[in-house]
Amino acid sequence: MSKDFTFFIKSICFDENYRPADNTRITTNFANLARGERRQENLRNTLRMIDNRFNALANWDNPKGDRYSVELEIISVEMNVDVESSANALPLIEMLKTSIVDRKTNERIEGVLGNNFSSYVRDYDFSILLQDHNKGRAKFSIPDNYGELHGKLFKSFVNSNVYKDYFNKQPVICLSVSSSKTYQQTANRHPVLGIEYLQDDYSLTDEYFKKMGLKVRYFMPANSVAPLAFYFSGDLLSDYTDLELMSTISTMETFQKIYRPEIYNANSVAGKAYQPSLEHEDYSLTRIMYDREERARLAVEQGKFVEEHFIKPYQATLAQWAANYIC
Repeated sequence: MSKDFTFFIKSICFDENYRPADNTRITTNFANLARGERRQENLRNTLRMIDNRFNALANWDNPKGDRYSVELEIISVEMNVDVESSANALPLIEMLKTSIVDRKTNERIEGVLGNNFSSYVRDYDFSILLQDHNKGRAKFSIPDNYGELHGKLFKSFVNSNVYKDYFNKQPVICLSVSSSKTYQQTANRHPVLGIEYLQDDYSLTDEYFKKMGLKVRYFMPANSVAPLAFYFSGDLLSDYTDLELMSTISTMETFQKIYRPEIYNANSVAGKAYQPSLEHEDYSLTRIMYDREERARLAVEQGKFVEEHFIKPYQATLAQWAANYIC
């Protein structure tokens, strides 16, 4: 192939007035909340929860618990195949960028890119390719080269000049731990990330993100009830400041309390050996409306969209590019 893919970055503020664009992946945490009659109330309450959690973590010189506010920006990545124009670009990835506003000093502090991670190709891999591969099989298995294309597309983006022009650090993605695995508490304590957990067997999501060049560690921050999975490429503990890590925790723990209340809004704290469960019944609900069944259905629809508009039309081009791509 004569040229690599061309990436384009667009951004929009995620605030109480946010409305998803037509080509936004509407199963994302932020887009799902911004729909329906209670959209503005949903957004306002979500942002308030994020700010409250951040101030609880950043509690020094913060007697009223209101010194900081977290601002969120949706970063949308589009891609053209061997074309240097943004016309008809395909939506590829969406992430969140945090910024911290210090009301005491009137300073705006750079946060972290990543946090939430959504991808049309990932929808295709999990909701279409993986499901089709296992139809009629007695034992679950993974297709050959599963996640390889997506991993190389992600690496190509974060190593691109476009990425380096916009961002100074590699992304940190923060997701829910897997309900199919058991996590063991360790003696390791980080002042911001909290108690570290380990597991012997990585989940399918962990392996998928590994192909994106991302390692994983599991931490349960102070006053949390379950560990979060942090995906990163460098050194999670030294590459990011305390405030940067707090912005990720406050943002993604809030989303998880909304979407996974059985795990992250449970009324009991994870023990030394912890297996998350969406069947857990002792939990509290937030006041924020969310339709989990719709989200699952939309993931399939959007997986079919990328199959029709990206995977099939560019199959030969993608195969050649992936074969020649060197990380």
